[in-house]
Amino acid sequence: MKLSEYLSHDAVALADLVKRGELAAHEPAVCALDAIARFDPAVQAMVEVYKDRATKSYVASLPRGPLYGAPMVFKDLVCHEAGQTLESGSRLAKGLRAPGATDLANRFQAAGLVNMGRAKSPEMGFNLSTESLAHGPVHNPWKAGVSAGGSSGGSAAAVAAGMVPVAHANDGGGSNRIPAAVCGIIGLKPTRGRVPIGPDSADGLNGLGAELAVSRSVRDMAVVLDAVEGSGVGDPYEIPRPAEAYARAISRDPARLRIAVWRKTAAATQATAEVMQALDAAAARCRDLGHEVEEMELDLGVSWESFIEANARIWCANIAHWVEDLAALTGRPVNHDMLEHTTLACVRFGQSLDAVNFLRSFDIFNIVSRAMGRFFARYDVLLSPTLPRPPVPHGVYNADAAELSGLDWTRQIFEATPYTGLFNVTGQPAISLPMGWSDSLDLPIGLQFAAGFGREDTLLQLAAQLERAAAWVIKYPPRLLDVSKE
Repeated sequence: MKLSEYLSHDAVALADLVKRGELAAHEPAVCALDAIARFDPAVQAMVEVYKDRATKSYVASLPRGPLYGAPMVFKDLVCHEAGQTLESGSRLAKGLRAPGATDLANRFQAAGLVNMGRAKSPEMGFNLSTESLAHGPVHNPWKAGVSAGGSSGGSAAAVAAGMVPVAHANDGGGSNRIPAAVCGIIGLKPTRGRVPIGPDSADGLNGLGAELAVSRSVRDMAVVLDAVEGSGVGDPYEIPRPAEAYARAISRDPARLRIAVWRKTAAATQATAEVMQALDAAAARCRDLGHEVEEMELDLGVSWESFIEANARIWCANIAHWVEDLAALTGRPVNHDMLEHTTLACVRFGQSLDAVNFLRSFDIFNIVSRAMGRFFARYDVLLSPTLPRPPVPHGVYNADAAELSGLDWTRQIFEATPYTGLFNVTGQPAISLPMGWSDSLDLPIGLQFAAGFGREDTLLQLAAQLERAAAWVIKYPPRLLDVSKE
């Protein structure tokens, strides 16, 4: 298979070629290595590449799942195979190897996916740009020196550049959807409890975190979700399983949906004119498809500052916990030689919290979740920007800024991402679709669609309908290799 042919197929198509015997099972992995070798020097998405995976013997050892032979990469945070190096974007965890596999890693493998390596994450996943002192910045595939988003920026850049068709990603405040938006691909944060995070922990970030993937096609996302959804053994809770496979559901259009458009947030950072133009165009496209679309204002029931502070308490307490555990495992000191300044600030803030103040976050989250539950009793879908502005240059979100407190750093992140963190708090699913473009910057703009608890089917059906209606065309960045000349 030529590289140009590899790039023209999504994961489902590659697996189908293998299944029909038209392609040797290891050939997609060989192409992935070629793509990584060609594109990653410009993008710098990868921490580690597993060259031994592109062999007949390794791929033959994998289960013959629905995506057998299709390549992917794992983000350097949370999800891991047994023995895999997992550094969480930090010098503190350098060289640390996981003793066992996560449930999700096992399910990816059971689906037949070939894990080709480890993609970059910012330190502890707490930055909306993937830049770290440990591993350096990821460049947006569309423009060097521009952020690929965070914290799943390595995974998103690898998919957008064509290295792999799908990649593991996770999301504690937008970390899946944000990089998908700025790289021009698809990112789905599933419903809380839909995809297992264990067995290392009961839930991620006390329920804020969710695991899944980024992709170039809606059907890849649907098939991946079908392969990995469902609670793990001993999980603290489980939610109802889907009534039918997502891959089957996306074959038909959704019923007429009532879609609300969310423009203005309480944050100081407001959306740019180009983002609003993309939002207007998406709303018009949904109307053209027969859906009822109306403008609305969203009342979360709490102040914006209290929302930020509640998230800061959860994030910083968890970061303090992770850092203490990593220091104990590695024997390394908790100082600036090992951690970025804002991580240290978050550790200090997390360690300063008492139990009562920590629990007050959940009082805030409860108010917000009840408000959104009432909202989705009236509407099927909420449409908004994913981010209020297009991708920014490296260094705008400097995680090594010594002057910032943990609360300052959290505020900076949430002010820049006022649309995404809401659904980590409520646990509802949300997807970013590449439905806009910044002509002034020549960079992608993503738009977010959210639905009620457990309604990934609604989001994926609508996404597939928009995809069929050519609401977007996912392209490869022209600054990378012009494979059409091969």
